[in-house]
Amino acid sequence: MTLPGTHNSMSNADAGWLIPNQQHGLSQQLQDGVRALMLDTYYVDGVPTLCHAYCELGSQPLSEGLAEIQTFLDDNPNQVITIIFEDYISAEDTVAVAQDVGLADRAITPPDNGEWPTLQELIDTDQRVLLTAQGGGGAADWYVGAWDLYFDTPYSFETTEDFSCELNRGSSDNPFFLVNHWISDPLSSEENAAIANQAKILQARADACAAQWGRPISTLAVDDYAVGDLFRVVDKVNGVE
Repeated sequence: MTLPGTHNSMSNADAGWLIPNQQHGLSQQLQDGVRALMLDTYYVDGVPTLCHAYCELGSQPLSEGLAEIQTFLDDNPNQVITIIFEDYISAEDTVAVAQDVGLADRAITPPDNGEWPTLQELIDTDQRVLLTAQGGGGAADWYVGAWDLYFDTPYSFETTEDFSCELNRGSSDNPFFLVNHWISDPLSSEENAAIANQAKILQARADACAAQWGRPISTLAVDDYAVGDLFRVVDKVNGVE
């Protein structure tokens, strides 16, 4: 199954972030159908914070962001979410915040034998959020290295002609496949997203990457998800017409 995802999910215009990657914040993204989040974490005055490199451009306490996700899961008991952290804080602090807001109680622990439960089994047991870290995770058995579970495509493209399905990070033997699909020249913009997120371009990329690796895409991640045809393409990929 392919999940619709957002790149730099916390960076959003509604909250006044400068040079945002998304139009809306986490709660609205989840309400709209986004199910895979990519979040960056830093310290601001010692406090774990969501921001992207330069926290003066926009930030949110990590506790607030994770609480939004927890509230969504409270209100939507049939939904499963994945999170990849680009983590510049300690695993211990990430785990502590997740525990404080209650999200840790719903965290999925990857199986040792590689036999993943079905979505329905995750829903039945209320284990409905997968938390991974690009820096390797740790501090809890449910907070694991992203590149132990995922492999991904490159993510730096200036035009649609540059899009590639080549291996970037992780091993193609890993269970989950992340396709990074956005244009940065050098920064993201809604105008670029309007091009990249067109159905014909997004569908062609999804089809090409699935074919190249002989497996479904797990997460199709974009900038400015509210522009273009992300959900339409994901539905088609998932066989939902």
